[in-house]
Amino acid sequence: MSYLKATNDLYKAAAETPDVGLCCTTNPIWALPGLSMPRIMQDMNYGCGSTVNPRDLVDEPTVLYVGVGGGMELLQFSYFNRNKGGVIGVDVLPEMLEASRKNFKVAEKENDWFKSEYVDLRLGDALNLPLEDNSIDVAAQNCVFNIFKLDDLKKALSETYRVLKPNGRLVMSDPVCEQEMSTELREDDRLRAMCLTGSIPLKDYIDMITSVGFGTVEVRAKRTYRVLDPKHYATNEMLIIESVEVCAIKDPMPADGPCVFTGKNAIYFGDEDSFDDGKGHFMLKNQPIAVCDKTAGDLAKLGRDDIYISDSTYHYDGGGCC
Repeated sequence: MSYLKATNDLYKAAAETPDVGLCCTTNPIWALPGLSMPRIMQDMNYGCGSTVNPRDLVDEPTVLYVGVGGGMELLQFSYFNRNKGGVIGVDVLPEMLEASRKNFKVAEKENDWFKSEYVDLRLGDALNLPLEDNSIDVAAQNCVFNIFKLDDLKKALSETYRVLKPNGRLVMSDPVCEQEMSTELREDDRLRAMCLTGSIPLKDYIDMITSVGFGTVEVRAKRTYRVLDPKHYATNEMLIIESVEVCAIKDPMPADGPCVFTGKNAIYFGDEDSFDDGKGHFMLKNQPIAVCDKTAGDLAKLGRDDIYISDSTYHYDGGGCC
């Protein structure tokens, strides 16, 4: 497929000669005690957010990272699992794997706790992961899956779902766009490879995630990240692209559909000390709770004038009702 060849060509060149600013390069570098991030890893930082969150990484989980880049997030994941092969990095390009190996040698010199053997680098394809079923606690990808066209995106999500253990987590950062793009933009293989024109609406992105079986989805962050303007791109209007950070959990699918958290909150402010809707949603008076979109809809249908439900903030930090 031409768009995958264009992607591989682009990132092969970026592996051999670091291309600062090639993709998104907006990943935060976690300020963790004793962690020093080599300059070369920062220069090869080809992601649009962060997939590293300490609350996903308790008890030394086995981590899979798809699309290794310069190794920056692999090093950050290794901070939480300092065991041989505790972090697995998969990339379709031998050149990118080799670049990461070299960068890990630099990381060893800058971090006395780190050993290259903590990371198991494997040649492989996101569409055919070289891992066993139910073998991974946390999987992650940063600005990779948005490059895939829809059939391949579903296959990549299905593959990740396959290798995750029950209740495992897929943490992703990808660009999304709520506006329609021209066919010319959609079919521009280089712009797709640069994480621009593969962006789809957030709802469609979440629907793809849940369609392969993930029962819970958390939208953890959403921010503006690129503009495609008519002067420079094949578009009649200014297109705003945003990056999102999403966690999909391999929970059983609820009978009434997935639980999707988009940062909505509910507050009961009635005359009683609390409110119980009889469906497992218990609300203390004047205490905000996070609710999934499904629960927010059910509460709204009650027609009460003593329950406030916020709009989506697209920032979810755990807890609440579903």
